Amino acid sequence: MKKINISAEHKYDVLIGDLDVGNLKPLLKDCSKVALLYPAEISEVVDKISAEWVLQQELVMIELPEGESQKSAEVLIEIWNTLSAHNFTRRDWIIGIGGGATTDLAGFAAASWLRGVNWASVPTTVAGMVDAAIGGKTGINIPAGKNLVGAFHSPQIVFVDPNFLETLPIDELRSGLAEIIKCGFIADEEILKIFEADSQKLLQWNSPQLLEVIQRSIKVKADVVSADLKEASLREILNYGHTLGHAIEAVEEFTWRHGDAVSIGMVFAAELALQVGFCDQKFVDRHRAILSSVGLPTSYKKSVLPELIERMGRDKKVRNGQLRFVLLENVEKIKRLEGASEADLTIAYEKISI
Repeated sequence: MKKINISAEHKYDVLIGDLDVGNLKPLLKDCSKVALLYPAEISEVVDKISAEWVLQQELVMIELPEGESQKSAEVLIEIWNTLSAHNFTRRDWIIGIGGGATTDLAGFAAASWLRGVNWASVPTTVAGMVDAAIGGKTGINIPAGKNLVGAFHSPQIVFVDPNFLETLPIDELRSGLAEIIKCGFIADEEILKIFEADSQKLLQWNSPQLLEVIQRSIKVKADVVSADLKEASLREILNYGHTLGHAIEAVEEFTWRHGDAVSIGMVFAAELALQVGFCDQKFVDRHRAILSSVGLPTSYKKSVLPELIERMGRDKKVRNGQLRFVLLENVEKIKRLEGASEADLTIAYEKISI
């Protein structure tokens, strides 16, 4: 089993390999109850974990709605009520098993219950493994936007078991690749070279290439989070492609896959970087080539630009009313754009719109 350490508000490990709940035993020694939060679509997997549970702690099973719909105040209140009904104390644990939406929600439930209890993250999707489950960002969505309510609350341990990917729908796997490609552009060009060598291998859940880029992406995020847990400066680079990406998700009422929106967001960021003179056309073309090679979208509908700009104005990186973007002048060479003009935004958007 491979181990990657993260040093944030506390040190914790990301364990990559076959899931073994026995690894939890030393962490749960003072705990009497564990709440398992999971979406309905993986109930069979969770039932197997429950059947094989050999630890002494009482298990409380909390089934969640599917997808982004679970990240709501209403679902969170239901979780709190369940924890209250089972007399959960500060020594008890929450474990989130599922995609990024589930680990976001489980982490926020842990952050908010009794002002903070321990939790473990078990991501079952590519996006969850390389992004959402790692780094301590937790939260829910509200009608005004994605992840506007949340907290920084790091897990005590993260389990990344690639075997979960065997039953992951291909569209979900593909969407998760966007976060991996993002890591390649911001911090590890070898990831991009693996895609360029044979992109179709990355669509096979058990390929050595997919496992390698997952591990590399986890290392990228671990390094960034260890240096900047609360997004004071460096961690902003993980938001590459997310400013427009989150706006698209909001416009689509969270029915789009996160990675699909981020894919378009990265192409837009590259076009914006070209427009303001940060990068050249070849760099923009490399974005389109890599993303499209695995079937990720690179364009979006033209008519909604005013609404997208309004949504981007609510982005957490906005300062003094000015839009701020994480951009690149080349691979691993970060630039920040303060106060992007509407003219530049419009020209860049026209190049990705259909």
